[in-house]
Amino acid sequence: MGPPKGSPSEMTREDYCMTRRDALALVAACIAAVPTLGRENKSDEKLGEAMQVHYLEVVTKDVDAACELYSVTSGVTFGDADPSLGGARTAHLANGGMIGVRAPMHDAEKAVTRAYVLVEDIQAAVAAATKAGAEIAVPPMEIPGHGWCAIYLQGGIEAGLWQH
Repeated sequence: MGPPKGSPSEMTREDYCMTRRDALALVAACIAAVPTLGRENKSDEKLGEAMQVHYLEVVTKDVDAACELYSVTSGVTFGDADPSLGGARTAHLANGGMIGVRAPMHDAEKAVTRAYVLVEDIQAAVAAATKAGAEIAVPPMEIPGHGWCAIYLQGGIEAGLWQH
């Protein structure tokens, strides 16, 4: 997909926006990179080990299309909806984490891709995030069978924390 041609006044909204398929392909490429995050510098094997994406949550109105796209581009297999994860269909990733694709849980919930980073102590991580200026959108809550999660907002980005 190249840049649109013509003057700005001749461009349509579609010229400026990614298609849903383009956006999902971009997310799929990011998912494929997750197992190698923090491994770029071979001289320091500890680099990046403190940060591991444990759960990648994708909220979309078209769950089946997203799951199909990730399946064909990344070779993952999605299971049935998991009620404890908001009805997300999940797949296991090579790094031991998971991806979950679910529909919005209410009309005000927007489409989002949210990475949950694995932490040892979710209370301490939430306190550190708050001290660093993040706004806690969802305080630590238990997800039966999965552990604890929290969501914070920083600079317009939604991110999550996850503790086993």
